[in-house]
Amino acid sequence: MTLYKNHAERDRHLPYFSCLMLTGALIIAPLSSTRAEAVTPFIHPGLLHTQKDFIRMHTKVTQGAQPYRDGWQRLLENKHASLGWHANPQAVIYRGKDGIHTENYGTLFNDAAAAYALALRWKISGDDAYARKAIGILNAWTTTLTAIRGGSDRYLASGLYGYQFANAAEILRSSVLWKPTDFHDFQTMMLSVFYPMNQDFLNHHNGAKIDHYWANWDLANMDSMLAIGVLTDRRDIYNEAMTYFKYGQGNGSVEHLVWKLYGSSLGQVQESGRDQAHSLLDIALLGAFCQMAWNQGDDLYGYDHNRALLGAEYVAKYNLMHDVPYTPYTNSDVTQPVISEKFRGEMRPIWALFYNHYVVLKGITSPYVEAFAKKASPEGGGGDYGPNSGGYDQLGYGTLVYTLK
Repeated sequence: MTLYKNHAERDRHLPYFSCLMLTGALIIAPLSSTRAEAVTPFIHPGLLHTQKDFIRMHTKVTQGAQPYRDGWQRLLENKHASLGWHANPQAVIYRGKDGIHTENYGTLFNDAAAAYALALRWKISGDDAYARKAIGILNAWTTTLTAIRGGSDRYLASGLYGYQFANAAEILRSSVLWKPTDFHDFQTMMLSVFYPMNQDFLNHHNGAKIDHYWANWDLANMDSMLAIGVLTDRRDIYNEAMTYFKYGQGNGSVEHLVWKLYGSSLGQVQESGRDQAHSLLDIALLGAFCQMAWNQGDDLYGYDHNRALLGAEYVAKYNLMHDVPYTPYTNSDVTQPVISEKFRGEMRPIWALFYNHYVVLKGITSPYVEAFAKKASPEGGGGDYGPNSGGYDQLGYGTLVYTLK
C-alpha cells in the first residue's frame, strides 16, 4: 500500500481504493482518511433510468402501448441491439490527430452504443441473453483498455464515452450474470482511465484559457464525472460534477452555457454562433446531466428558474426554422456577430427527455421542445443519425425510455 502525506499528493498518483458494502451496494472509497465520513447511499439503478422507469417500459411494451411500441421497434431494428454484435476492445483509444497514431475511437463509441442498447433490451424484455452479451462487451473493455490518448480531442472521448459506458454498466449492475469481481474491475477501470481525464480537463482545460473550449467539451466530461460518481458510489466525485454545473468557470456550467436570457422563455446557448450541430449536442449533454441528477433526487432541471429549459427552447425554436433573438458572442478566441445557420434543422434524439420532464411531468408550457419531440418521434439510437461520431454522441431511444404517459 502506498501512503501519501495528504490528499493533494494522493491525487497526483493513480488512486488506490478500498471496498466496503453499504446497503448491498459496492462502495469504492479513497483509502486516505483519518475519520469516517457519512456517505449517503445512491439510488441504483440511478443514472438515466431507475427501476421504476424500467417497470414502466416493460409494462407499456408488453401491452403494445404507443408510442412505446414504436420506440421499442427502433431499438430492435438497431444493429447494436443484436446478439450478433462483436466487441472490438482496444488497449489504447486515440481520438484527435497526434501525428503518429491512427484514430480508432469509433470502436469505443460503437461498443458503448451496443452495451447500452443490449442492456436496455435485457431490462425491458427480461431475456438474459442480452445481459450476457452486454456484460461481455464491458468485460472485454475492462481487461483491455489502459488509456485514452491523441490530440486535444481525447478529452471528448473521455467525456462522451465515459458517461455512456457508465450508463450501460449502471443498468447491468443488477444482473446476476455479472460477477461481482468483474463489476468491481469495471468500476476500477472507469476510475483509473476515464475519471482522471474528466477531472483534469475540468480543472485545467488542457492548458488553455478558461473560455477557449466550447461548452460541449465541459458538458461531456461533467456527464462522465457525474455518472462515474454514481456508478462507483463516490459521493465526492458526484459532488464535483454538481458543483461545476452550478459554479464552474468553463463554458459548460449552466450560466456560461445558457448565457443570455430573453425574458422567461428563451436562453441563448454558447455555441449558437458556431453551428447548430454543436448547439444540439450542448442540449443533449445538458439533458443527460439533469436527468442523471434528477434520478438521484437533485433537481437541476429546475435550477435557476428552469434555465436548462430556456436553452432547450431556444435551440428547438431556431432549428424548427423560427427566428430567435441573438446577441453577438465573444470569447478569448472568437467573435460571432450572428447566429449560425450551419446544420440548422439537424435531427438528434434529444427531445423526448425534455418534453416528458417539463411538459408531461411538471406541466410547464414548452411549445418548441414539444413540437420537436413530436417531429423526432420515435427516437432512435446510436448510428441511426449518421455513421460518424456525431451520430453516437447521444445514447438515444428517448421515445421508449422517457415517455411518461
